[in-house]
Amino acid sequence: GQSKVLANTRPNGQEDQPQFSVDIDQEKASALGVSLADINNTLSTAWGSDYVNDFIDRGRVKPVYLQSDPNFRMQPEDLDKWQVRNASGAMVPFSAFASSHWTFGSPRLERYNGSAAVEIQGAAAAGVSSGAAMDEIDKLVAQLPAGYSHEWTGLSHQEKLSGNQALSLYAISALVVFLCLAALYESWSIPFAVMLSVPIGIFGALLAASLFGQSNDVYFKVGLLTTIGLAAKNAILIVEFAIERQTAGMGLVEATLEAARQRLRPILMTSLAFILGVLPLAIASGAGSGAQNSVGIGVMGGMIAATVIGVFLVPLLFVTVRRIFKGRAAKPDAGETPVTANQQ
Repeated sequence: GQSKVLANTRPNGQEDQPQFSVDIDQEKASALGVSLADINNTLSTAWGSDYVNDFIDRGRVKPVYLQSDPNFRMQPEDLDKWQVRNASGAMVPFSAFASSHWTFGSPRLERYNGSAAVEIQGAAAAGVSSGAAMDEIDKLVAQLPAGYSHEWTGLSHQEKLSGNQALSLYAISALVVFLCLAALYESWSIPFAVMLSVPIGIFGALLAASLFGQSNDVYFKVGLLTTIGLAAKNAILIVEFAIERQTAGMGLVEATLEAARQRLRPILMTSLAFILGVLPLAIASGAGSGAQNSVGIGVMGGMIAATVIGVFLVPLLFVTVRRIFKGRAAKPDAGETPVTANQQ
């Protein structure tokens, strides 16, 4: 039956039309001394035309074409009236080595990368993403007999390439943020506390996209990259102030709680300003609204989750990571004998 995922699927071209096919028996033609080149030239000249030269008629240049008289190329049976000169100079009728029949086929021969091909166009059904529609086509093509294959072209080809690069792009983005934080704080432990808050924002973006029926298109991926940076920004505000308080002599837990209280207002103000800033994108309508909704809804969901959940989870993650790395740093190596000094 017809797939409910696809819509307006059709071949790009004209419908099959009646065609007159001429079958050449190459073994008989070779035995009669007739070459395929001579057969093709005769058919092309008689039933089509062949350019000869130009001549000047009353000051105007006119081309000269060689073609058979219409009376000898009106019916399929007229093909038997034609003869081809063989290698010895004798005339051989077409009926001696050729047969003909009517068939149906495409009026245009299409090729892709040197292979016979047909271009199929279509669109995703209402409420279905382009990625889901392309996956459906992959499944349908897999059901074809052996020897058939398919390639994506145009925007679909670009979407496939971008989809395959999405995971590596996210990984590189997270790595760049981590390295920048490591260089900023001159520590490998503190960036872990910040980066562990990033999945909160990603979860919020995915949840918002799912609730509002948004697809995982390239615009949503751009918003997801933005969410990574914004979620890290909220965590940095708390972590940086906690480090300053801890350096001033406060305990780890007391410094973290103080940072969460002091940085709550800046986090809420910046987050609320950004959420209100992308609100027009989330509620946009009209031409181009699909792309704007994908960016706006994704970023809004990620920012809300990173703010509401992050202000409680980031302090916990910071304390946990600091204790884990501090404990490893203070633990002596196995087999090392502690050195004691006796003071007189």
